[in-house]
Amino acid sequence: MVVLKGQALSGERNFYSKDETLKKILVDVLPADFLEYADRELSSFGRLAANEIDERARHTDREGGPKLEKYDRLGEDISHVWVNEGYKKTVSETYATGIVGYVHKEIPEIGRKGNYVYSFAQGYLLSQSEPGFYCPVTLTMATAYLLDHFADEEVKARFLPHVCATEDVELFEGATFLTERQGGSDVGANEVKAVESESGYHLYGEKYFASNAGMAGVAMVLARIEGAPEGSRGLTLFAVPWRVDGKLNGIKIRRLKDKLGVRAVPSGEVEFDGAEAFVVGDPAQGLKYMMEALNLSRICNGVASIGIMKRALDEAAEYAGRRTAFGRKLTDFPMVQDSLMKLRAKQEFETAAIFDLITLYDRITSGEASSEEQVLNRLLIAILKKESAEQAIHFSHEAIEMHGGNGYIEDFVTPRLLRNAQVLTVWEGTANILGLELIRLVNKFSAHEVFGRHLMGRLNKLAATADVEVVRCKLKELQGELTTFAGFEADLQTFEAKILMQKMAQLFENVVALEWAEKHGGVYVPLAEIFTEMTWNTRELGAEMKTVKYFGYVMGG
Repeated sequence: MVVLKGQALSGERNFYSKDETLKKILVDVLPADFLEYADRELSSFGRLAANEIDERARHTDREGGPKLEKYDRLGEDISHVWVNEGYKKTVSETYATGIVGYVHKEIPEIGRKGNYVYSFAQGYLLSQSEPGFYCPVTLTMATAYLLDHFADEEVKARFLPHVCATEDVELFEGATFLTERQGGSDVGANEVKAVESESGYHLYGEKYFASNAGMAGVAMVLARIEGAPEGSRGLTLFAVPWRVDGKLNGIKIRRLKDKLGVRAVPSGEVEFDGAEAFVVGDPAQGLKYMMEALNLSRICNGVASIGIMKRALDEAAEYAGRRTAFGRKLTDFPMVQDSLMKLRAKQEFETAAIFDLITLYDRITSGEASSEEQVLNRLLIAILKKESAEQAIHFSHEAIEMHGGNGYIEDFVTPRLLRNAQVLTVWEGTANILGLELIRLVNKFSAHEVFGRHLMGRLNKLAATADVEVVRCKLKELQGELTTFAGFEADLQTFEAKILMQKMAQLFENVVALEWAEKHGGVYVPLAEIFTEMTWNTRELGAEMKTVKYFGYVMGG
């Protein structure tokens, strides 16, 4: 077994060095040579993210956000997006790590391609300081996925090396432009049209919420070829370069959005006026392709969420350990110990659950998964994206509470965490949209039965304990509810979907918690007990205070 030794440099923070859960995930998943490489690189990136990138993120959020320079001095529309120099450095340093590129090409030092587990480990560290920039990284990951999986060789050769650049060629960041003013989540209502000429296709129309506008080198855009059917089936996927021969490719930015959070990423309203565009894949499958990329983006969303959760917990615990009130440290008070321990249990096992999903996703993208695993993958993406995004907001709120008045002051990171967390419930599909995904999966693929078999199979491999029996009973109860749900008429299904998704996420995470307790022991044993107790509210008034009993052992370790 490889022993992971990454440590923080003296006097500096490092998001990776003390994250034993992330290290255990990597040990379980990565081959030995890859593991040694990942440990070294993540230790370096964890230090960078916790220090320089974090300081740049603070500057970008407060006063250095992107700005649209609409016209030059002669009045020509240049639609140039200005970003500060620190942001540019973060862009350069992050992509150089291969956070996108090494999913699709060989890592020179070890002679093998990377995978999504390693990429998302990088994203998890980055999101603890700069989830706003992780959005462009997400878009670039989605762009690389679409080009690699669906583009013909000519289009792939034109764009993919640049999208996967690791300082070897010019970097093209990516973007995925779906949303139009009249449609929003109803992509089938999109109106951007593609007109064919002797020189190829050219796009006309507007995208109303286009993130990474002005920074992307190539955007993946859904448009309707003239004469194509109405609705979602008539949409074709195009790769659209931002510039051609150094000039804007028939693209203008009307304005940048003034957003609540994730201010690092420029999100704008983009107009196409004859933009040169290249068909990606089968012209009749555009929406299907984009939905596959959307699932990848939803995992990225979950990774950003657990990154924010980890930072919020760390900030709350550190502050509580320093702050004195009424002659005692905050961490001496049982109510504070209870809050921190419950956050810790949720954060650890939600992180483990999302990386469990990512391990499955690596099997999906490599073509190794069964049809049942493909259904499970889509289901887990939907339920864990929803749960983690909501928890990111909750954790940010709890961190502010722990800081008291200081938590509301911009000298601390907590306001930025809350602003950045809020968008995660919206981007890549709101809870309502994810509820519709559950309904589709249940009605078309009996996903509820797949889910039940999968979790029961994992529970049956665990040694019998009281907590295992609690979870087994809860799973049987949920299986009955899901079977009933599958027989409901459409309106009632939409009414009930979200609460069932929450129960499914909690059960999945609880099974993961029990597995970690059995396999790894140590602090994961009391944390799994606490997770089960708080999730299903099994503690009676006046009973043993497990969160207090184990606080020193877990939080002091």
